[in-house]
Amino acid sequence: MPDNSDVRDQLREAILRGAYAPRQRLIEADLAEEYGASRFTLRNALIQLASEGLVELQPNRGARVREITVEEAIEITEIRQAVESLVAARAAERVSDEQIGFLRQLGEEMRSAVEHNELMRYSELNSTLHSSLRDIAAHSAATRVLAQLHGQMVRHQFRLFLVPGRPSLSLPEHLAIIDGVCTRDPEGAAAAMSIHVGSVITTLRSFAEAPAVR
Repeated sequence: MPDNSDVRDQLREAILRGAYAPRQRLIEADLAEEYGASRFTLRNALIQLASEGLVELQPNRGARVREITVEEAIEITEIRQAVESLVAARAAERVSDEQIGFLRQLGEEMRSAVEHNELMRYSELNSTLHSSLRDIAAHSAATRVLAQLHGQMVRHQFRLFLVPGRPSLSLPEHLAIIDGVCTRDPEGAAAAMSIHVGSVITTLRSFAEAPAVR
């Protein structure tokens, strides 16, 4: 029988990939059967996911997938702006010659993906860039914070991905981040990252201001 961490990780992955919709009820008995776990193990997994902001526990009503509003998404991204800027600066201080070569190549692949309108490829490269910067920075606390923020933002990030022209706007921002890190300029890397995440906040605010579709 799987232990608590196994069930938690499987359930987290299912929520992040959209297997359960926002506000969908998570029935303990059904999930325990699905994951081959005890009710006790399943309940502990839900409690941990609630602490991560992915699940909402309601008194006498059980658990459901937590829905993140646009307003919350903006606040989360404001935190991410500060933490990601720290990561970029740290990466610029620690980056090796080999890692510089990798980042420069990654930038060229991102440029090519936008030129050829390969949106899924660009999205994958985007994720690779940010995860690579975290690896280079080797700031464990920042990595933990960003992992939790990503989990709460996943559905809004998909919405951002669908904004027409967004890749063409974000490409030069990403290239500026890469340049700051590769030239070992911590202040420049942090400033470029702040501008990039700030543009995400601006786009999220446009979602909040848009009239509701009826």
